Amino acid sequence: MRKKRILLLSEGFGAGHTQAAHALSVGLRRLSPDLRTRVVELGAFLHPTLAPWIFSAYRKTLISQPKLYGMVYRSQYKKSLNRITQLALHRIFYSQTSELIQQLKPDTIVCTHPFPNIVVSRLKRAGLNVPLCAVITDYDAHGTWINPEVDKYLVSTAEVKDRLMQKGVPDSAIEVTGIPVHPNFWEQHNREELRQQFGLRQMPTVLVMGGGWGMVDKENLMVYLTRWRDRIQFIYCMGNNEKVRQQLAEQPEFQHPNIHLLGFTKEIDKLMDVSDLLITKPGGMTCSEGLAKGIPMLFYSPIPGQEEENCQYFTEQGLGEQIKSMDTIDSCFDNLLLHYSVVQERRAALMQDWKVSKPNHCTQAIMRMLIH
Repeated sequence: MRKKRILLLSEGFGAGHTQAAHALSVGLRRLSPDLRTRVVELGAFLHPTLAPWIFSAYRKTLISQPKLYGMVYRSQYKKSLNRITQLALHRIFYSQTSELIQQLKPDTIVCTHPFPNIVVSRLKRAGLNVPLCAVITDYDAHGTWINPEVDKYLVSTAEVKDRLMQKGVPDSAIEVTGIPVHPNFWEQHNREELRQQFGLRQMPTVLVMGGGWGMVDKENLMVYLTRWRDRIQFIYCMGNNEKVRQQLAEQPEFQHPNIHLLGFTKEIDKLMDVSDLLITKPGGMTCSEGLAKGIPMLFYSPIPGQEEENCQYFTEQGLGEQIKSMDTIDSCFDNLLLHYSVVQERRAALMQDWKVSKPNHCTQAIMRMLIH
């Protein structure tokens, strides 16, 4: 009997979309070992030479002109891309997608980025008969996700569902599942063993993340944190930005036994377990992973658009706080040092509450599509 196949399509605009696809892939195979899953960053797969240039330009725009990005994001907020733009996207970048799907023969297609979602929707209008699931990886519902050919939307919260319905998506096509995180984030590790593994001291510890691209553009913030290095231990994760990691390593402020500078790592779940506070940009995936770990969060420099929406959601829920000034940091660090046991108790309670809604809702929803 032929094994069921699920094709998970992402895109390389930031790390979160592909992280979600891989999280689903692992979760689905754990749920049903007979499944075959395949994760593809569609643009990079079809155009391995051109795609890195596009992603680099996108990253530079986010860093140098975030307001411009925010304007573009808001201009398309209430509507999907028009048919001419969709056609251009398909012809220029994704014309070989149909051949890929014919080759892999998936029983269900899952998209964790709106571009592949647009392309597969177009193919469905042209006759492709494969169920399509869109997994929205932020705490917002941008118009580019919306296409009538999508069979099911999996979303983070009831608020996102309401926003989709306001844009015309029927209630029956939306399911609130939370954002999928890798199953490792639902496992707890022994903190003392982790300290030994990473060479850490037993003291209050802060994890600082710049996203998968290492977009730590607020160097003044990074330096300011080092003022606390005698009383607080810091783990800086620079992602794939080795250049920034090297620059920080050469500065005297960062040459201290309580400061650890890391590059790309697949052990963020362990680093969150061994840390007491997370300082991060409010990307949808990182926030969701932090939520799974129950770790308190401080958010810096949200990109206008989806990161602002993510930041707003988590601050309104009391799950994090935006850094408005250095006073925010000082207050939070003072609380961590003076009331360490209270911080730990609150974290344990949050993890226990959140486990009620953990971890298989997304994968189970996709499995139901596969069966029906």
